[in-house]
Amino acid sequence: MDKRFSSPRVWSNIKLREIAPLFKGDVINVSAADDLDKEGNCYKDYFVNARSYVISNYSPGSSRGYRGRDNEILLDLTQNLPKELINRYDVVYNHTTMEHIFDVFTAFRNLCMLSKDIVIIVLPFAQLEHGKERYNDYWRFTLQAVEKLFEVNNMKVVYKCANDEPNTSVYVMAVASRFPENWKDKMPKDDKPDFLAHWLGVDPIPKKKGRLEKFLRRYNLI
Repeated sequence: MDKRFSSPRVWSNIKLREIAPLFKGDVINVSAADDLDKEGNCYKDYFVNARSYVISNYSPGSSRGYRGRDNEILLDLTQNLPKELINRYDVVYNHTTMEHIFDVFTAFRNLCMLSKDIVIIVLPFAQLEHGKERYNDYWRFTLQAVEKLFEVNNMKVVYKCANDEPNTSVYVMAVASRFPENWKDKMPKDDKPDFLAHWLGVDPIPKKKGRLEKFLRRYNLI
């Protein structure tokens, strides 16, 4: 797998493993395809304290779409959420889906409406345009945008982070809650650079003697 895609996926998997055991109750991975983390594992196994775990998909008949599995529901995020799914789950997880949905405001609202409390989302801040053959690619997200999207849906971000490895895609992750006071002392500290992708435009091979080691150390490459 291309490092520009694999490195941020591995990073987001590490971050999810750190926080997933905190959550209990009913969990749904929205637009999950086969629920694979692209490291040979299933995201279901991250949520070790879940009471139940299901996935959702759309695009029936496609290789990554809905196939009617026992733990799978059919869900189109661009349509009104069925009443029986409103506040149905304790935790809603979604990884890199919103960039492929043009009506992102409806889709994001539906993610929030699915949840009684927690939404965990991973989104691209900077990434190669991708997916033209199977699905469109419309959006990129700052953490400020993610926080605002949660705010307008009556949720508050209780944890946020972003990867910072040079020359790869940059992902942002946020966890939001309807009851942020309940998570004040439970979530890890935010983990993000002051400015995402701040290394853009930096010469990857500094020409002046002694600067290469400084560069490598600055970005944790040695």
